[in-house]
Amino acid sequence: MTVQLMYLVAAICFILALKGLSSPKYARYGNFIGAFGMLVAVVTAYVHGVVHNGLWILLAVALGVVVGIPAARSVKMTAIPQMVALFNGVGGAAAALVALAEFFAVPDPGFLFGLATVLTVLIGSVSFSGSVVTFLKLQELMTTRPVLLPAGQQLAIAAGVSSIALCALVMSSGSGLLLWLLAVVGLALGALFVLPVGGADVPIAISLLNAFTGLAVAASGYVLANTLLIVAGTLVGASGTILTRLMAQAMGRSLANILFGAFKTATVATQGEETRSVKSGTVEDVAILLGYANNVVVVPGYGLAVAQAQHAVRELVSQLEHRGVAVSYGIHPVAGRMPGHMNVLLAEADVPYEQLKELDDVNPGITSVDVAVVVGANDVVNPGARDEPSSPIYGMPIFDVDRAKSVVFMKRSMRPGFAGVDNELLYNPKTTLLFGDAKDSLTKLLAAVKQL
Repeated sequence: MTVQLMYLVAAICFILALKGLSSPKYARYGNFIGAFGMLVAVVTAYVHGVVHNGLWILLAVALGVVVGIPAARSVKMTAIPQMVALFNGVGGAAAALVALAEFFAVPDPGFLFGLATVLTVLIGSVSFSGSVVTFLKLQELMTTRPVLLPAGQQLAIAAGVSSIALCALVMSSGSGLLLWLLAVVGLALGALFVLPVGGADVPIAISLLNAFTGLAVAASGYVLANTLLIVAGTLVGASGTILTRLMAQAMGRSLANILFGAFKTATVATQGEETRSVKSGTVEDVAILLGYANNVVVVPGYGLAVAQAQHAVRELVSQLEHRGVAVSYGIHPVAGRMPGHMNVLLAEADVPYEQLKELDDVNPGITSVDVAVVVGANDVVNPGARDEPSSPIYGMPIFDVDRAKSVVFMKRSMRPGFAGVDNELLYNPKTTLLFGDAKDSLTKLLAAVKQL
């Protein structure tokens, strides 16, 4: 009775954590509540003997603490999505391994036990290998573009059909060898599932794989007869599914198109495009443009995160506000590498949440904006997503910064964004390019504005 009561407390903590994480104001508290709930669950399981092999459990916990805490503290904000992908993959692998162990430990499993086992092994394996591939893509250890293998679609279909067949065979025969084969086929299916996904769609794949991991954990909860695992896995699966759907909507495309459409005709900059003229400016030019504007919108992106320039942009905005300039930040739902990436960065710099504006807040009045400052963003301001049906990102909602009176585009180089698509905004006569590291450029701009 006490164990179930403590599990209920942990489950309530998980639910409150999700509620807190839905709001920037309470996200930190939600994170702490979730961590406390997990602590309650682990301690309860160990102290009350729900788990066996206590020494091995303690060694595993110690290893997790020794490896996990330094790793988490050393990860830069730009690498958080990669860390999430790895954590997600480890969760899927753990669920699959637990199910495998239980299958061999139970002499006469029933139908539901067998069904939960094969589903856990299959989904956990898919989640693990798929998460590893997304990690490699985000870390740029392999190409971020879609990888289209010869007969890749046929191979994926074959792997999917084989998985279903193996599930049925394992349940009917109770063969441990076939269960191991199912795990191997699941690993292949996960890789084949994610390889064709590229560019800005990779974070959506991570979110979907997170939902898969939640389902695997919920199924493993049935295998272990652990109610809390069922609850926690269901929460993760449901929240991951909702997030995936919201991200797909933010991209303006269906989930099927994102996962299976790939970028069959990815647009890349040609030699002719590379020689097109652009208008670059100096720090002094941009400082005058900003210092004497009335209304400015800053659109941050992944480049801001790479340069760790959130404090620099906050200081520049404060200086502009001191001069009477109205400034707001345009936050795209998929800017950066994960939803909320820009919100977290700017929160670190104490940017008031009220200044963070979404697409529907910015675009209706964009024509009255004197200067739109794009800091490290690219795809989310690409007019091709709005005007070019042949563009791979066509249909994705963007900030219509090309309709502002003038645009300042801060970039390191002329390289395309994460989707690998050339950006016509760079060649717009309204656009002034300011090349260089975002933090360095913003710092110089701050000094120049102060001298006006």
